[in-house]
Amino acid sequence: MTPNNSQPSKAQRKSEAREQARLMREQQERKEKRASFLIKWGVVAAVVAILVIIGLIVVGNIRNQVPDAGSAPAHGNEFGGITLTSTTDLEETSVEQVDVATLPEEANPADLPPGVAASGPDEPVQVVAYVDVNCVHCANFERTHAEQVESWLNEGAITFEYRNVAYLDPNSQTQYSSRGAAALACVADISPEAYWDFSVALFGNFENGELNDGELAEMAQAAGSADISGCLAENTFRPWVKYTTQAGEVHGVGGTPTVFVDGEEIPDPVSDFATVTQEKIDAKN
Repeated sequence: MTPNNSQPSKAQRKSEAREQARLMREQQERKEKRASFLIKWGVVAAVVAILVIIGLIVVGNIRNQVPDAGSAPAHGNEFGGITLTSTTDLEETSVEQVDVATLPEEANPADLPPGVAASGPDEPVQVVAYVDVNCVHCANFERTHAEQVESWLNEGAITFEYRNVAYLDPNSQTQYSSRGAAALACVADISPEAYWDFSVALFGNFENGELNDGELAEMAQAAGSADISGCLAENTFRPWVKYTTQAGEVHGVGGTPTVFVDGEEIPDPVSDFATVTQEKIDAKN
């Protein structure tokens, strides 16, 4: 009787060897594909990081290229602000020039920014707002309170000082914060009666994205301003914006919106501004 031989045949061994080789080859191919994928995405991530760094350097260089000294717009004050006394009137000032070199290197963080103080008993409540046209929270603040602010201004209950800063220029390839603030300064200088309407329109446009200079000029004209195209093209008030921005930084204004009402900083301007301001107004009556 022939014994039962359980050993695989030569053909079976060859087949198993081929199958094992195939599995090993496929496994190696998967490893190589995975490695290639990781390398490609690593390169992409590195390129993106390099572009971000280049962008920050470019923005920094452009900011540094803006002169430290320059003209102040009509109605601009020594603090870098522009103050509405009604929706069609801006406070008169005598400042003609500003210079970053005149700012202190640092200030006491416990001190209020210069020009921020409680109003007198017979004066309107003072509101000072540091805002950035490219700031979503500033847009929310404006959208939430514009109608009430307009009412208070027309009643003579408050003055509203805008200090338009460019904190968010590093987030924009076109330095939109600076260009928007400069456009506001142009309108204050050329057509002060249109300043409020242009400001409301500009912040109201936030969700539509950045505007180029031509679009800024068109929006200003739609708000009732004379043509500011030349003012924008010549960067007339970019030094003014630089001054306002660095003044805010020096005096401890770390973000936007930062809002003061009669010398009191409002922790949550979007939620609390109307209530606090109305209390200040009522206290005078």
